[in-house]
Amino acid sequence: MSIWSRITDALSALAKGETLSDVFAHLRTPPERSAGFAIAVIALGAKMAKADGLVTRDEVSAFREVFDIPESEEKNAARLFNLARTDVAGFELYAQKVAAMFGPDDPALCDLMEGLFHIAIADGEYHPAENDFLQHVSEIFGIAPRKFRALRSRLVPDAHPDPYDVLGVTPDTPLEEIRKVWRSEVRESHPDRMLARGVPEEAVKLAEKRLIAVNRAWEEISKGRS
Repeated sequence: MSIWSRITDALSALAKGETLSDVFAHLRTPPERSAGFAIAVIALGAKMAKADGLVTRDEVSAFREVFDIPESEEKNAARLFNLARTDVAGFELYAQKVAAMFGPDDPALCDLMEGLFHIAIADGEYHPAENDFLQHVSEIFGIAPRKFRALRSRLVPDAHPDPYDVLGVTPDTPLEEIRKVWRSEVRESHPDRMLARGVPEEAVKLAEKRLIAVNRAWEEISKGRS
């Protein structure tokens, strides 16, 4: 059964009276968890699209870049987006349900944040309201402030991001410790590791920008320390 078939099942549950936030409770284990990941990105992305007061075509198109949506499933994806956007439940409740679905310190929560960052910058502007939204979501997810800043440094366009921020370390951190952080980020970006923690195959490409950013940061730091 494909991820979109599982999303269709989730939408059927919604039609029977369940709320979207309740659906997350049924998606905690593989293979359902990959569908939960996709629903979480779409649902929280829809809530974030309201944060800056405008849902742009670029933001909607960003979902297609994060997930390869078959033409036959476009209506279901749009329906899910609109359900989340118009649901009276606040994004905090959504984020709490998602955090409970994955559990504390699960790397998949950072993967999910990357998807949300991708959507936030899709229109070429990182709105302050989007930053506030993402920071609040990361707090609910239990992501440390330094880790959030690292994600933002990697994904939000900047002329020259601080390499230490990108890796979530400080200039005082010993080089060997920085090397361990870099290797850990590369290891956690491997497709097999991402699939194992519930990231759907369609979203594994989220790691591409992460790898480029962390490798560039490590190269810059290591050369500067030489």
